Parts: sequence; C-alpha cells; structure tokens
Amino acid sequence: MTEPAFAPAARRRTAVMAVLAAAVAVSFVLAVALGSTTIPLDQAVAALLRLENADPGAQTIIWTVRLPRAITALLAGAALSVAGVQMQTLFRNPLAEPYILGVSSGASLGVALVVTGWGGLASAFTGGVAGLGRAGIVVAASAGAAAVLGLVLALSRRVRSVVTLLIIGVMVGSTTASLITLLLAYSDAQRAQQYLGWSLGSYSGTTWGDLALFTPVCTAALAAALMGVKPLNAMLLGENYARTMGVRVRRVRTATLLTASVLAGSVTAYCGPVAFLGLAVPHMAKLLLGTADHRVLMPASVLLGGAVSLVCCIATQAPGSGAVLPLNAVTTVLGAPVVIAVLLRSRAAQTGWAG
Repeated sequence: MTEPAFAPAARRRTAVMAVLAAAVAVSFVLAVALGSTTIPLDQAVAALLRLENADPGAQTIIWTVRLPRAITALLAGAALSVAGVQMQTLFRNPLAEPYILGVSSGASLGVALVVTGWGGLASAFTGGVAGLGRAGIVVAASAGAAAVLGLVLALSRRVRSVVTLLIIGVMVGSTTASLITLLLAYSDAQRAQQYLGWSLGSYSGTTWGDLALFTPVCTAALAAALMGVKPLNAMLLGENYARTMGVRVRRVRTATLLTASVLAGSVTAYCGPVAFLGLAVPHMAKLLLGTADHRVLMPASVLLGGAVSLVCCIATQAPGSGAVLPLNAVTTVLGAPVVIAVLLRSRAAQTGWAG
C-alpha cells in the first residue's frame, strides 16, 4: 500500500518537536546547574530538590538567582520568537522583528527619562519612579512601551497598507532613539552608564516577585498568539487573499500587533531590549520544519526560542570563569549569521543563483 505523501513530513515535524522539547528540558537544567560560580552537579541537584544534605549556600544561589533567571530566559525566548513570527507574517517581510514598530524604543525612552533624571512636567513622576530602583525601571519601561503601542494601534485604524504602517513604526522608533541620544548627551556619565548597562540586556536580577507578573502576562499573550494561527495562515498569501477567505483583516492586524507588542514590551521591561532572538529563531524554526504553517511553526518557535534563549543565558555566565557577559553580545553572535543566511538566500531566489 502506498504511503500518503504527507506522512514523511508529518513524521519529520513530530520528530523535530520531540527534539526541541528535549532541548528545552536539557538546556533548562544546565541553566540552573551552571553559572559564574562553580557548584558541583550533585550539589546543584540536591539544592534544586531541597534535600536534607543540600549546601545552604548552593541552595540560596539556585533558588534566588539561577532558577528565576532560567525561567526568565525561557519565557523571554518563547515570547520574542512568537512575536517575531507574527511580525514577519503580518508584514510579509523576512527581516521584520518584534521591535520593528518601536515598542522597544518606547520602553527605552521611558527608562532613559527615569535614569537620566529628565522629566519636564512629569518630573515628580519620574523622580518617584526612579526611587523605586529595579521596580521603577520596569514601570518606566512598561509605560514607554504602552505609550508607543497605543500610538501604533491608533494609527493602524487609519492606515490600510501594512507597508505604510511599517514605515510609521520605523519612524516612531527612529524618533524615540534620537530623543534617547539627546537625553544621554546632556546627562552625567554615571547616569548614562546605568542606562547603557540596561540596554545591553540581561536575564539576571529577576526575582520571584517579578515572575509573579511577568509569567502570567507572557503566558496569556502566548496563548492569544497561538489561538490566532488560522487567520495568520490565510495572510501568508496576502491581505486580499485573506479577505476572500472571510478573514477580518483589520481586526486580525490589530490583535496581532497587540499580542506581539505585549510580548516584546514585557520582555523589554524586565530584561532590556534583547537583540536578534525574535528575528533569527522564526527562520531557524522554518528551516527545521520545512514549512511556514503556523499550526506547527508557532509551537516550534516557543520551544526553539526557549531553548536558544537558555543557551544564551548559559553563555552569558561563562560557567566557571567568574565573568558575566552582556546578553546582547551573545544573542548577536548567534543571530547575525542567521540573518546573513536569510539575506543570501533571498538574493539567490531573486537572481536565480544557486551555490
């Protein structure tokens, strides 16, 4: 009896999903076990399980630092990867990424206003937020991201073309980036250094209190994104085709922008602007699966994004060296080759060159 044509592809996708799930589990364990401070594996396991013979110091490091950091990395990777899939599909642009509409720039502007002490008429607010320490940074980033999101959603109701909306988003991002540059230019070196440290990205410093808010926000937005896979599949062939299939394009566009921006904005608020994950992971997932079907691409991006983010988290700690590397330095080293490969592949497709 002849095997159905779709059977090999289905088996491949099942195998890929199984491997990705295993990769997430292994990388999560390694992220908890490894760090800048060396803890023997048996002690790390004992501390994680809170056994009677667990070393108190190791238990403190595992439960106060490493476990929250690993959970943060897992959530951030999944969130940015799914947001990247949404943006690349919505704009039909392989180089679209979660921050393309300026949400990250808005969050960065909020942080820059608080860190540098500039507030204008809102000086009382920024002064109060600055006094909250890390919580103040999260509040400022969330407020900035929400402001830009509100602006983009308002403009999206007046714009029919996604290309126009994309250009508007780029302009909003460029404007806020210029404002940040001006703020840093007229602030003292210590404040500017504090902002630059935040802008390099980090999964460290997240507390269980942070995760009490970050986890449900990310989970809810991820669930909303996964529920919207059917209309996104229709939009792969363009908005006109989607309309003929009965898709309410404007409603889908608004929902996609909202969920992607919430995912990207929440990650930025707690981790800073994390580069390249949202751009590179969707392409990696498509390459592994051999399809752009969102029914499998979205779950695969959740798993692959989480695994890659955890690997980056481990790399930033430079296990055993006592050093800590900037997160964006690691993600850029990983993501840049993927983006270059996408550009070369796109050019080859346009010119008919094969190599």
